[in-house]
Amino acid sequence: MKIFLDTAEIEEIKFATSLGIIDGVTTNPSLIKQAVDKRGGSINMEEYIKEILRTSPGPVSLEVISVSYEEMVKEAKLLYEKFAGYGEVVIKIPVCPSLDGESNIYDGLMTIRTLSELGIPVNATLVMTPEQALLAAKAGAAYVSPFAGRIDDYLRDKLGMKRGKDYKKEDYYDFELMGILESEKLSRILSSLELDSLAKAYLDERVRSAAALANDNGIYSGVDLVRSILQIFSNYGFKTEVIASSMRNARQVREVAELGVHIATIPFYVLKEMLLHHKTIEGINAFVKDVVEPYRKIFE
Repeated sequence: MKIFLDTAEIEEIKFATSLGIIDGVTTNPSLIKQAVDKRGGSINMEEYIKEILRTSPGPVSLEVISVSYEEMVKEAKLLYEKFAGYGEVVIKIPVCPSLDGESNIYDGLMTIRTLSELGIPVNATLVMTPEQALLAAKAGAAYVSPFAGRIDDYLRDKLGMKRGKDYKKEDYYDFELMGILESEKLSRILSSLELDSLAKAYLDERVRSAAALANDNGIYSGVDLVRSILQIFSNYGFKTEVIASSMRNARQVREVAELGVHIATIPFYVLKEMLLHHKTIEGINAFVKDVVEPYRKIFE
């Protein structure tokens, strides 16, 4: 599995590259804003992006800022022409850039198609469903980015959990445990009903509400979203690579790696979490303590 670093911080990119553990970088307007704010708003943006490209060991995703087909194509061409000479540029296009669910619905796919025909690689971003990923791949996207962490947040919100109160952004969402709890609740509801047919049970509002609560149209977690997309792409031989995005913790990274995802893009703090374990720390302390003097003298 390739690892992309989800950051716009050059020092993080340099350090991770020096370790030989990352294969590319993803950015977005929010990450760029963090970098600008950190520097007090004073930054030469073009030079900064060029430095990111020169530092990254592989592809760097740069995102457009408009939502209409014409403007996104224009911005994508500008980004590609301005920066492709400094590294491997990939253009991030929202799979569905509609701001209201009515306008610009197809502009993302139109843009992906046009750019792919021009030979400009596209990362279809803000993918929240397998269906969106399928359409983006058919339109010609080189990459699709399912936002696993945001799906987990959405499912917890549906269940009545509040971020900052009931869970932190980086907390793992245990969808297997939630599945057990959901099944138990559904069993209790069914046992309380006096229904004389399967059809009545199927149509009962309490049953349907309980069955829909812990999933998003059949997707039970962000990792499940990645799994479904990989399965569909495998079924039909799509060359589009899947970037597991919005990774929030090390366990998520492990689970998408087990699925065989092509790429995971992760923030720097998750790299640290992937490396740390209290038993490893305990073990190294024991080894250091147990070094005997004759062995120590070998190194003198």
